[in-house]
Amino acid sequence: MKSELAGNGKLKLLGTIALVVVMVGAIGSLDLMLSAGRHNPSILLVALFVTWVLSPFIALAIANLISKRWSIPARATLYIMTIVLTLGSLVLYGGALAFGTKPAFKYLLVPLLSWILMSIAYFITKFGKKT
Repeated sequence: MKSELAGNGKLKLLGTIALVVVMVGAIGSLDLMLSAGRHNPSILLVALFVTWVLSPFIALAIANLISKRWSIPARATLYIMTIVLTLGSLVLYGGALAFGTKPAFKYLLVPLLSWILMSIAYFITKFGKKT
């Protein structure tokens, strides 16, 4: 019983860390995207990019907020995925790995890959073999 409570406390801490990381990641990604597109005269295009770049972060934040009733493995998967995707997005947006293409490409590709990975994790968690 005591170890279960300790494990639950660790999971709660991981959830708090994930929520903070996703918020900081969203702000950082938005800043990097706006810096990269600062010379773009189209307000509509910038608004579309803002929506697209922030969409995975918003989905992860909402999932983190509503996950309190989820199973422990599902919550752990969500929290770890949140941290990994957020840090990975910041690394890619920050230019640590050069794509060799126009800057807008990474702001189209990274959210798409994030959505694909989130979907895969969801289906594995939801429909995976129960032990």
